[in-house]
Amino acid sequence: MVEEQRRRVEDQMTKIVEEIDKNYLRGLQGDMHRCAANCCDNKTASVQKIHHCIENCSGSLTKAQQYVNSEFERVQHRLQRCVMDCNDHIKDKMGPNPTQDEVNRLTDDFEKCATKCVDTYCDLLPSLEKTMKKVLASGRFDQSL
Repeated sequence: MVEEQRRRVEDQMTKIVEEIDKNYLRGLQGDMHRCAANCCDNKTASVQKIHHCIENCSGSLTKAQQYVNSEFERVQHRLQRCVMDCNDHIKDKMGPNPTQDEVNRLTDDFEKCATKCVDTYCDLLPSLEKTMKKVLASGRFDQSL
């Protein structure tokens, strides 16, 4: 049961990451490489100026990646807190010497609670994806950090 929920979360996250990468980050990555290539074409600039130029080229991509990572981390922390809360509730219910029937019942209760957390999390992902796409399309992701 837990493995199924973990896979469900991973599948949805992977789908969103692929979508964002293909439609937003790859374009920024291409721009970064073209910009860096242009920096290298300058035969009169010092090594230091070329390195600085190349560093400046990566700014937008770095900020966009940081934005995407921070948004995923934020919702992942929500999921983790929810599951930890489920665990705490089960621990509170469990006595010092639970019977096997009690352990089985509490394990089932935990799995139901954790599944509810995953359901809530997965329901949040389309909204998160929409927001991230909107922010990335606007080019204002560096202000969202």
